[in-house]
Amino acid sequence: MANLISLERVSLVFGTSSVLDDVSLGVLTGDRIGVVGVNGGGKSTLLRVMAGLQEADSGRITKQGGDDGIRIGMLAQDDALDPGWTIREAVLGDLPEHVWAGDPRIRDVLTGLLGGIAAENVGGLDSLVGPKSGGERRRLALARLLVADPELLLLDEPTNHLDVEGVAWLADHLATKRPRPGNATVAITHDRWFLDAYATNTWEVEGGAVNAFEGGYAAYVLAKAERDRLAGVVADRRSNLMRKELAWLRRGAPARTSKPKFRIDAANALIADEPAPRNSVELASFASRRLGKDVLDLEDVTVSVGEPPHERRLLDHVTWRLAPGERVGIIGVNGAGKSTLLRALTGDVALDGGRRKIGKTVAIAHLTQEVRELERFEQWRVIEAIEDVKQWTMLGDKEISAGQLATRLGFPGGRQQSRVGDLSGGERRRLQLTRLLLTEPNVLILDEPTNDLDIETLTSLEDVLDGWAGTLVVVSHDRYLLERVADKQLALLGDGKVRELPGGVEEYLRLRAAHATSATSAKGAAASSATAPSGGAGRTAGTPEGAPARKVVNPAQLREARKAMARIEKQLSRLADREERLHGEMAEQATDPAALADLSAKLQAVLAEREELELEWLEAAELVG
Repeated sequence: MANLISLERVSLVFGTSSVLDDVSLGVLTGDRIGVVGVNGGGKSTLLRVMAGLQEADSGRITKQGGDDGIRIGMLAQDDALDPGWTIREAVLGDLPEHVWAGDPRIRDVLTGLLGGIAAENVGGLDSLVGPKSGGERRRLALARLLVADPELLLLDEPTNHLDVEGVAWLADHLATKRPRPGNATVAITHDRWFLDAYATNTWEVEGGAVNAFEGGYAAYVLAKAERDRLAGVVADRRSNLMRKELAWLRRGAPARTSKPKFRIDAANALIADEPAPRNSVELASFASRRLGKDVLDLEDVTVSVGEPPHERRLLDHVTWRLAPGERVGIIGVNGAGKSTLLRALTGDVALDGGRRKIGKTVAIAHLTQEVRELERFEQWRVIEAIEDVKQWTMLGDKEISAGQLATRLGFPGGRQQSRVGDLSGGERRRLQLTRLLLTEPNVLILDEPTNDLDIETLTSLEDVLDGWAGTLVVVSHDRYLLERVADKQLALLGDGKVRELPGGVEEYLRLRAAHATSATSAKGAAASSATAPSGGAGRTAGTPEGAPARKVVNPAQLREARKAMARIEKQLSRLADREERLHGEMAEQATDPAALADLSAKLQAVLAEREELELEWLEAAELVG
């Protein structure tokens, strides 16, 4: 396997922080690499350096074929598409329709990300980019890059704004549709299910270094645990030696100056490779208030949005009763009403019908998707925003201060003095969670809690949710989180109903696939009905008013026309098989320009022959009627 790109002793410093410290690594053809690490640890910077968008302070970066060699494409977190472009221009560029429509890989991209080859889910190929939402623009940018298919594909958080189906599709596409000799993919992700399904290798960016592990998330966790175990053995041995040496060095002030230098050097050597204390995140279990037998009930609830005739019913006569200590994960298509269901539980949305019942002892904490909840604290320090809820709390059996709690939750001393307005997205999310947990609720409602959180914070969050004594309701596209913290899953498929999923996320994906198949069949049936002859009495009685008069033909002409139609249909079938084979060969020879040109010429000949036969068939069909 050849090296597509290599970094040799690359270093980069921002201010006083060393983002990349003497990093050496390489990407081989066929690699599918997942990049993990804490927020702000340098993951995006690493990709920008590889893409040539960020210059390193030192070191060497070598690409296969030099500057004019491999193509590198990067999906950044701030991709900007021209608002004046149509979807066709943004995603397909100047590709002729017969080229992209005949390419199975491109059709797969359009279907997986945009709802079909006509981009039905984003308003159609001729709609403009400008009015699209941030999530839709993100999908368009990803689709554009996958259609271009560069040799080295760099993706920064590609699963952002994708639902469970989208994440499953992307993992499958990158793992099965894209791999071929001469290309590789590197993706930053906090989605652990995606990492497991997609990656052949995992890079952990930490403290300016990049540590490589073979395999996806599960293999990475196992390898890291083994590495930590071995490090613990070494640390224990080092600790014993250090205690002896330090005790000897401190044995009496008068004797210090006479200590042999080699003993001092030995003690220094023991601690030379001691890593700095890690900025770890610890979410510990907070006390929760007593929860009675009645929690939250929705009885025959209906909620609609919009005005007639464009009114849409998000919840349609839904009855749902939450039991004490129940742990529910909610999954569904975008716009199906998941957040609305949560707001119906909390009483933050008006009901068009039905009623909501809440237990007397219920104390609800609701984490929404909006970080705007922190806007009023923009000029506050982090510690002030935490103390605004509570200055002291019980952590296990001990009472600790808000400052001590902030330190354990990933806001060390210096960071506690930072302005809330200066925090990163992940830090803001962590602050939201901290403030919520300090209120000591007994019903915790979380709407997409994994947004902007790194894997370390996610695992810490799951740890506190594992021991949560109250009732938990969580909406998430993070399949790993749903399957770990929830005892059962519910689905919203966009029809206003809430369905239980005994088979979990896999059952949801099967339901969605069946729904898509039935919708396609219904659309095809409707199209056939619209184009089929009306038949019936009007047909036999004579020519419908306004229709052209039918050509009178004799029986011999009719027989010849039917024979011609049968012959042409067989020829068209053979041409369809040839066209499919050519498309397959073009996909295999995509890196060989000469072979591709030859195959393209053959394809054009097949398409021209098919067009002539279709015209001939139509002429014969007109005679048959």
